[in-house]
Amino acid sequence: MPNHDTTPTASEARTPALKSRLPKVGTTIFTVMSALAFDKGAVNLGQGFPDFDCDPQLVNAVTDAMQRGLNQYPPMTGVPVLREAVAAKLAALYGHRYDPGSEITITAGATQAIITIILAVVHPGDEVIVLEPCYDSYVPNIELAGGTVVRVPLTPGTFRPDFGKIAAAISPRTRAIIVNSPHNPSATVWSEADMLRLQEILAPTDILLISDEVYEHMVFDADQGRTHQSAARFAGLAARAFIVSSFGKTYHVTGWKVGYVAAPAALTAEFRKVHQFNVFTVNTPVQHGLAAYMADDRPYLGLPAFYQRKRDLFRAGLASTRFKLRPSEGSYFQCVDISDVSDLGEADFCQWLTTEIGVAAIPLSAFYGDGFDQRVVRFCFAKKDETLNLALERLARL
Repeated sequence: MPNHDTTPTASEARTPALKSRLPKVGTTIFTVMSALAFDKGAVNLGQGFPDFDCDPQLVNAVTDAMQRGLNQYPPMTGVPVLREAVAAKLAALYGHRYDPGSEITITAGATQAIITIILAVVHPGDEVIVLEPCYDSYVPNIELAGGTVVRVPLTPGTFRPDFGKIAAAISPRTRAIIVNSPHNPSATVWSEADMLRLQEILAPTDILLISDEVYEHMVFDADQGRTHQSAARFAGLAARAFIVSSFGKTYHVTGWKVGYVAAPAALTAEFRKVHQFNVFTVNTPVQHGLAAYMADDRPYLGLPAFYQRKRDLFRAGLASTRFKLRPSEGSYFQCVDISDVSDLGEADFCQWLTTEIGVAAIPLSAFYGDGFDQRVVRFCFAKKDETLNLALERLARL
């Protein structure tokens, strides 16, 4: 009988070629710098995550939820008690009452929240305004949705919004604008006047606002009148806004990847259509643990003072170096101008700093689509004091 076996041999097997959905995307700068820091034994002040533990009471609350058998699928929108806690927090802090049933959704972190928003509202050909420098997920998310990215630079040096340029970027195809305050990477914070100006510009349009507020509880210098200006505070913005926040950032548990989105019911309904098919739902015992922990508001109300002390410690140490300190108004980042330290560009300087000095930083050029280099790099001070002091000891050589 003839042999009809058509099983390919190992040498004949072939993996089909793909046309990339994101042809310009490679390994992120955060992964590159963290790997280099590990390889060189450097203090990693590059990637933005704490190197200290969260409150043991939070771990106990999650453990208790597991032991009580809360380990199966929760509601797609998030467990009710956590959504109620989020709504209560937003009402208390920002004066806007969201309905926990129809306007709050628990997400698998803020990054998942943002891509879900964009997939829900951006159609092929729609334009989305991003303010550069910006968090690195925004642009790929827009491109995956078939949208067109419209880049508007924040003012170099100060990183303040240029509302003339923002208004000029608006066209009939503009579907949304993404705003991030406190800002990663520059550590600037939008003022009430900034938010009112944005509200004025958007008022005659149908443009949606995606307000990335993951560092909402890290705004410094309250004695100078600075406070977080959530989009929820402004009726004209809240009516068109998806507000994104992160339990991971707030409670020092970035690896848990849990966040939330607050938005008007009509917007939330569309958001949830996508959410249910890209993650469906989020870790059950962690949600219950977070809800129990949120009964005490002191952890997040105390966060500004907690991080301001670390900021001040780090800035005081940097003052003896040749770095020029940029303001750090919020978040857990500190940007410095390297012009008096080196003639290298930002990316090369960060490579050199990690390899030769033993401290990792991130070049701000990585947050721009065109790699704009203004001789500024970013450090993360969400670290133990001993980590910061070790980094400062090494940086004192500069």
